[in-house]
Amino acid sequence: MAKIAFILLCHKDPEAIVRQANGLTAAGDYVAIHFDARAPNEAWQAVRRGVAGNPNVVLAGKRVKCGWGQWSLVRATLAAVRAAVDAFPRATHFYMISGDCRPIKSADQAHAFLDRRDVDYIESFDFFTSDWIKTGMKEDRLIFRHVFNERDHKRLFYWSLEVQRKLGLQREVPADIDVMIGSQWWCLRRETIDRILTFCRARPDVLRFFSTTWIPDETFFQTLVRHLVPRDQIDPRTLTFLMFTDYGMPATFYNDHYDLLISQEFLFARKISPEAASLKDRLEALWTSGARDFPSAGDGRKLFSFLTQRGRTGRRFAPRFWEREGTLGRERELIVLVCKKYHVAKRLAQSLRDHDVLPAVDYLFDEDDTDLPNLGGIETTLAKRQRHRRALLRMLFRQTGGDRMAICLDPVNLDLLHDLYGDRTTIRTLLIECDFDEAYLEGHAKRIGLIGDQTPRATIDLLMPTVAQDFAYETLAIREADLPYIYRLRQQDTAEAKANVLAQVFATGPETALAVADTPHLFDD
Repeated sequence: MAKIAFILLCHKDPEAIVRQANGLTAAGDYVAIHFDARAPNEAWQAVRRGVAGNPNVVLAGKRVKCGWGQWSLVRATLAAVRAAVDAFPRATHFYMISGDCRPIKSADQAHAFLDRRDVDYIESFDFFTSDWIKTGMKEDRLIFRHVFNERDHKRLFYWSLEVQRKLGLQREVPADIDVMIGSQWWCLRRETIDRILTFCRARPDVLRFFSTTWIPDETFFQTLVRHLVPRDQIDPRTLTFLMFTDYGMPATFYNDHYDLLISQEFLFARKISPEAASLKDRLEALWTSGARDFPSAGDGRKLFSFLTQRGRTGRRFAPRFWEREGTLGRERELIVLVCKKYHVAKRLAQSLRDHDVLPAVDYLFDEDDTDLPNLGGIETTLAKRQRHRRALLRMLFRQTGGDRMAICLDPVNLDLLHDLYGDRTTIRTLLIECDFDEAYLEGHAKRIGLIGDQTPRATIDLLMPTVAQDFAYETLAIREADLPYIYRLRQQDTAEAKANVLAQVFATGPETALAVADTPHLFDD
């Protein structure tokens, strides 16, 4: 059976660290602690006293002063790893965690998971060709030498970088090494750890190279594992659930995130808020609970992003310079059918086509599989359609041979609607306002990955009012956007009232408008 040696890097809150270490070893596992040498000596002594009677805890022999983004973090990790290898010969796996990590599965579940496959779990993607780095420096992390701490000595850090660029002091990556990148929260088998330590002794040149790279804890172990271990023995993912907000900061979990966390397909999570005492209590108790039956929800990253973004009301309405394409044409008219229930707008679009009112296109800016003619490649992906929206619409107008056309649009696309209204053509918007029952709201949440079949009922009940409020907000934002020619087609209105609205929007006769309003099952789910 798997036995885990946790590699715990920490720098503060000695009482919490002692509690974390004793909790993790309560199920028979091990912990090797590296406590930052920058921390006060009193804090270090408190850790030593707190774990002194626990034979399953070892302290790294040499403490390192750690700096974010620097080689010191790798040195600290290696110190803790060496201590764990020497102290715990029965450890089968070495799992990297921090003081902000907590288990979201039981020890029994974690051991069973690790026993299923003989692989290493570590993100390991090609440094140069992958898109793992979203913003900031990429190649410069490696090809220049970084000796200053970017956070403590920002001016010196960037001065040194600029000097090296001007003098052409780029260096080569060691010839036999393919640099990889990924999360520093890995779980490696003992034989892999042994290979890494042997490599470190045999290749000081590689250590020298990485020691002056920037953020080497995201590249060093990731590179060595790919260099030393066959690819079929590497699962390139982390077992720790973590997210980053759209501001690039790690997302923090609080007491009300328990159901969300335990339903994710990971073994640990970070960062847990220091103030989330109740959450920590529940997760620490979970580790020794013996539980093996855990719910499986939707993508937790999507759910967290959905909930946090709803607190923001700001929107970008002005088009970026690369979106400012030519006009659709003064003589043309575009009618936008805005509806959250896609099947309702599609039925209306089909009815408009059936009654020869005007050409109508389904959700071309929202769905990949919308039926479109060949437009020379611009129609092939959503990204291309959205980037070249006006060119796409001009080509569709030419394809239809007329000056009037309707399209379907999700109400979330208010910025796109604003962009269309900035054109010289006539834009009319028909807001199709539907009723949303609980079953539909849950179905929508499942379709976009917020919840899954096994999401706890309590989580769903808490989420549904937010989803409903979000729908209402999207429609209200369009109504209050001060745009001309906004019309409302409401589900609860009579057929005659619906027909009057349709006659105004589409400039059609009353009989045709009533026929469209009477479209069978128009608003049915």
